[in-house]
Amino acid sequence: MTDRERVEAGETFLGIEFGSTRIKAVLSDEEGKVLSSGAYGWENRLKDGIWTYDMEDIVTGLQSTYADLSSDVKNRYGCVLKKTGAIGISAMMHGYMPFGHDGKLLVPFRTWRNTTTGEAADRLTDLFGFNIPERWSIAHLYQAILNGEAHVKDIAFLTTLAGFLHWKLTGRKVLGIGDASGMFPIDCSIGNYDTAMAETFNRLVADKNYPWKLQEILPQVLRAGEEAGSLTEEGAAFLDPSGNLMAGIPFCPPEGDAGTGMTATDSVRERTGNVSAGTSVFAMIVLEKPLSRLYREIDMVTTPDGHPCAMVHANNCTSDLNAWVGIFQEVCESMGTKTDTGKLYETLFRKALEGDADCGGLLSYGYLSGEFITGMTEGRPLFVRRPDDSFHLANFMRMHLYSAIGALKIGLDILMQKENVRVDRITGHGGFFKTMEVGQRIMAAAVKAPVTVMENAGEGGPWGMALLADYMIKKEKDETLDRFLERKIFKGQSGSTAEPDPEDAEGFARFIERYKCGLAVEQAAVRNLK
Repeated sequence: MTDRERVEAGETFLGIEFGSTRIKAVLSDEEGKVLSSGAYGWENRLKDGIWTYDMEDIVTGLQSTYADLSSDVKNRYGCVLKKTGAIGISAMMHGYMPFGHDGKLLVPFRTWRNTTTGEAADRLTDLFGFNIPERWSIAHLYQAILNGEAHVKDIAFLTTLAGFLHWKLTGRKVLGIGDASGMFPIDCSIGNYDTAMAETFNRLVADKNYPWKLQEILPQVLRAGEEAGSLTEEGAAFLDPSGNLMAGIPFCPPEGDAGTGMTATDSVRERTGNVSAGTSVFAMIVLEKPLSRLYREIDMVTTPDGHPCAMVHANNCTSDLNAWVGIFQEVCESMGTKTDTGKLYETLFRKALEGDADCGGLLSYGYLSGEFITGMTEGRPLFVRRPDDSFHLANFMRMHLYSAIGALKIGLDILMQKENVRVDRITGHGGFFKTMEVGQRIMAAAVKAPVTVMENAGEGGPWGMALLADYMIKKEKDETLDRFLERKIFKGQSGSTAEPDPEDAEGFARFIERYKCGLAVEQAAVRNLK
C-alpha cells in the first residue's frame, strides 16, 4: 500500500501526548514509520499559588492539535483523515483531577509541578513504608484532606490528565498501569493497586466519613496490549469538531509520559533505561530486582506492561536555559540581526563543548519551581560565581547544561553507587538532546555510561503512544511488548551513541560537588526573596 492508501484505509495508529509546553499528535504505520504530525503550544500558569492549566486550555489544545494533524494529512496525501487503526492518549504523569458525580472538575487541575503536598507525602511514606512523591495523586488527595478542603467529600472519580481525556473520548474510566503507578502504589504481582496500602489509607481517613473508598474513585488499571474502549460519537465530535472523524475506533490504555518515553526508546526490558529531558527531566531504569530499601529520591513505578521501574524525577530542567537563550536572541534582534531560533540553540549548545570540563567554577540553579530531590519548596533561578572564576560564554552555556540535570544526577548516583544497579544502555530523548552530540556527551559524563539517541527520538512520547496503540492491534498471541518493539519497530534502526569522556566525567563530578555545596545559597534565595 502507498502511504495515502494506508491513511484512507485506516491502517495507521494515532498517538496524542500532552507535554508541559507542547501537545503533539503523531500518525504512524504498523512498522512505526511516522506519516504525519501536528502540534500546539501551551504553558502552565501559576494561579493562587497552584501550577495549573485551565480546562479551556486542555480542550482547545486537544482540538487544535488534532486539527493541525488533519491539515498535515490533507497537505501530504490529499485526503481527509476519517479513521485510524487505534488511538492512544498520554500526558504528563501524576497531578490531581477530582471530578464530582456530575462529571465536572471540582478544583482546578493541580499539575505535577506543585510542591505543596510535603506534609501528606511524608506521612504516607511513613505509613506505607513506600516512597510517596509530592506530585503523586494520592499525596494531593491526602493533602486536600489535611487541609480540610470541602470538595473531597464530593469526589466521584480521581484521575490524571491522560485518564480524563481518555474518559471524555471513550466513556471509560481506565488508566494504563504506568500512569496508574503515579497515582497510587502498584503491586506488580497482580498488576493493580496495592490492596494492603489502599485499605491502610481507607482506615487512615475513616473518621472523615467520606461516602467513598479509595478503590471506588480510582480508575481501573490496564496493561499495555489490553483493550480500553472505543471512540464514542460524543468523543469523535469532541476530538474533531469538523465531523470528519468516525466513531468506533479502538483505544489502548492511556499512559503517562514516562511510559511513552520508555516505549519510544525501546527501554522496557530489564537493564535498559532512558532519560527524558525537557521542561522537567526524569530517568527510568527497568530493574532486575527490588531496591534494598526505601529512598525518598527514587520513585517506584512500572513500565507500560507492568514491570518494576526506578524513576528519578526532577521538576526543573531546560526552562531557565531556554530563558537565557531568549535573552541572547533579544540581544541579536536589538542589534538588528534576524536570528533563527534553532540555529541559535545549536550555536550556543556547541559553544558549551569548548568550555572547561568543570565549567570554570560557575554555578547555577534553574529552579522555576520547587525541587524535592534537593529539598527546595520553591524555585529561585540563580546564577552565582566567584570573582576569579573563568566567566565566558562557553563556560556559561556548559554550566547551564550541567545544571539542567544536576538534581537528576544526585538521584541517579543513589541507584548506581548505593544500589549497584546495572544498566546496559541509556537512551535519551527530548529537547536537551536535540543538538547532535552535545546533550548526549554531557549526559554520558553525568551517568558515566553510554547514551544513545535514536534517529526518531525527536518524535518522542506521542510516537511512543502510537506504538502502544499499534501493539494492542498488531501483537501476536503472547507477544510481549519488548519483543514487539524489538522485532517490528526498532529492528535495523540506527542511532548515535556517545561514550563517557573521562575528562568530562571528572569535570562533572567536580561541578556536582560544587552544586551540592551551593544549595545553601539557593535555599537562602528561597527564604529571603519572597
